[in-house]
Amino acid sequence: EYTQRVRANISRTQKIKQNPMTPNPEIETAESDSRAPRDERSVATPEERFSIHVAQTVSRLRAERGLSLREAARLTGVSAATLSLIENGRTNPTVTLLWKIANAFKVSFTSLVEPPKPAVSVVRGSATPVVEADAGRFRNHPLFPFDPSTRFEIYRIEMDPGAVLVSEPHPTGTEEYLTIFSGEAEVTVEDERYRLSSGDAIRFPADRVHGYRAIGDEKVELSMVIGYA
Repeated sequence: EYTQRVRANISRTQKIKQNPMTPNPEIETAESDSRAPRDERSVATPEERFSIHVAQTVSRLRAERGLSLREAARLTGVSAATLSLIENGRTNPTVTLLWKIANAFKVSFTSLVEPPKPAVSVVRGSATPVVEADAGRFRNHPLFPFDPSTRFEIYRIEMDPGAVLVSEPHPTGTEEYLTIFSGEAEVTVEDERYRLSSGDAIRFPADRVHGYRAIGDEKVELSMVIGYA
């Protein structure tokens, strides 16, 4: 089933490349919400602050490009209704939706989810926002955002047993570096599969369909570094 999902994403990606302005029919939709966006200062939890930061960032990026919601929807493959909910801070977007927006706007993933950091910063685990996928079984903790001087970003990933995430291609030239700290994982790059255990590491081109799967009975913990060309 996992391999079939990867191949399905390869096929879907090829269709999107042939006609990038065609919205993806599998993207979740939501009813439009015209209420005013929430103020980040009025919320307390890390999850709520994360939601508002994403809302403000997506809204700013769209405005900088002079795009309407419908134009942004055609560009990203995310419905206008869902974009409206995101920009108003009324929904927590999934990892897949955030990657679609980041790739379409040609920005890094962490530029969407992390505020600018000072030259020296300490990231506390308890204060790190969590971006979930696969019904909460795949958890992405953004640690350090994209830095133009280094052109990479760093995440901490947790995967419960059986968790699966299939990712669409990132911008051309992007590479991922994974280090496994616990558990066993299978990484798929197009049709090739690589089994990794605690202490193993892998580097691969991420500008093509790729995926991750937790195998075995132990939770997988890993570090992910994404380098941009």
